[in-house]
Amino acid sequence: MSDKVDALVIFGATGDLAKIETFPALVGLVKRGVLDVPVVGVAKSGWGLEQFRDYATASLKLNGMDPADPDAVKMLSLLRYVDGDLGDDATYKAMSDQIGAGQQVLFYMEVPAQLFGRIAQGIATAERARGARVMVEKPFGINLASSRQLNDTMHRYFDEEAIFRVDDWLAFDPVENVLFVRFANTVIEPVLNRNYVDNIQITMSEAFDVSDRGRFYDRTGAIRDVLQNHMLQVLATVLAEPPPGRHLRSWRDAKHQVVAALSPLTPQDTVRGQYEGYRQVEGVAADSTVETYVAVRLSADTWRWAGVPILIRAGKCMPVTATEIVITFKAPPQDVFGIEPMVPEDTLKFRIWPETAVSFTVHGKKPGAGWEPQAEELAFAQQPGSDIRPYDRLIGAALDGDRWLFARQDTVEAAWEIVDPVLGDVVPVHPYARGSWGPAEADRLLPDRDAWHDPPA
Repeated sequence: MSDKVDALVIFGATGDLAKIETFPALVGLVKRGVLDVPVVGVAKSGWGLEQFRDYATASLKLNGMDPADPDAVKMLSLLRYVDGDLGDDATYKAMSDQIGAGQQVLFYMEVPAQLFGRIAQGIATAERARGARVMVEKPFGINLASSRQLNDTMHRYFDEEAIFRVDDWLAFDPVENVLFVRFANTVIEPVLNRNYVDNIQITMSEAFDVSDRGRFYDRTGAIRDVLQNHMLQVLATVLAEPPPGRHLRSWRDAKHQVVAALSPLTPQDTVRGQYEGYRQVEGVAADSTVETYVAVRLSADTWRWAGVPILIRAGKCMPVTATEIVITFKAPPQDVFGIEPMVPEDTLKFRIWPETAVSFTVHGKKPGAGWEPQAEELAFAQQPGSDIRPYDRLIGAALDGDRWLFARQDTVEAAWEIVDPVLGDVVPVHPYARGSWGPAEADRLLPDRDAWHDPPA
């Protein structure tokens, strides 16, 4: 069967994700010549096609796009709409009628995970499961058991190769840049191993609070929201072995192997924090112990990375909004210049958000008498983030049947195995001041003589 799909069906097409991300991404796909098939929105809003197109038009304006642009006009012309209850088989019959004679369909579930099973059943009842592809949004479960149950439900109707699990961070251009820098530069890849690397740090800091998402966040927390998915996927991009051959088809195999090699977290490896004032947010329990900050220390049981401390922290209400990877190299084996305790450690830094940047910090001699080291930063990539939206790239990859940007079942479950032991209140939650770098207790996770690398603004 051809990889080309005959239609795109979006469940939850009148929701916030569609408004913020999907419709602008569809324009990008039209512009690149990737999308030229009917786009069927399915939701229960009491709308008709005209109102649905008005909603899409408003989304484009919200995102600074011109609805009169020819690519936007074409995207709007591709839209179809089915209004109905997702629990009613008649909704899926109407959806099937809108698809028409097409045999291969991409279904995108922009809905809560508890609806995945019923939608999958409805697709099958309408005899549209054969040859289908299904995109599903994170979170894929709330722990290991629920993730496995959700996978079992989906697999009743679709093969694993038909399921495209979305983690939008996998489509960030700066994350792809990490992969490219590693494997396109002979000078870098040979030193990324336990012989040369002292430790690895990843920081995801957000200067904002939970805002109006208190009710959602108080059921989720930082571990489920960003550590289990975004941060472990970014880490896998740093740690995984090079994919064999001249393509990335086996990249998901490489990432699974390294995620599966990470040791499950223990309370000794984990620090949780909660910013002051969180419990006063609407929708948050007055006695909430949900974390808005998490710091962990991991280790990878692989030949390449054995013994290298891996530290990840993520939190809200921190000084800046930025995500960085910092790889610190070991100090020279001998202090030739007699500069103890100032023996320098070089670093390789990747800026993931809000822009793309790669820098190598090496040390030269400070001018003047004596042997005082002076850090010199060699920035060899610094540019704004991609002009291709992550959801443009993700939907386009699913339309083309390209799976390497998506998370696989075994890797998702391996990630849950890592964080499962510290979910809930296994680890105490420490208060921290708004605008700080989190609770001081996180410092105990650091290797000797080291400190957290705070991203600059």
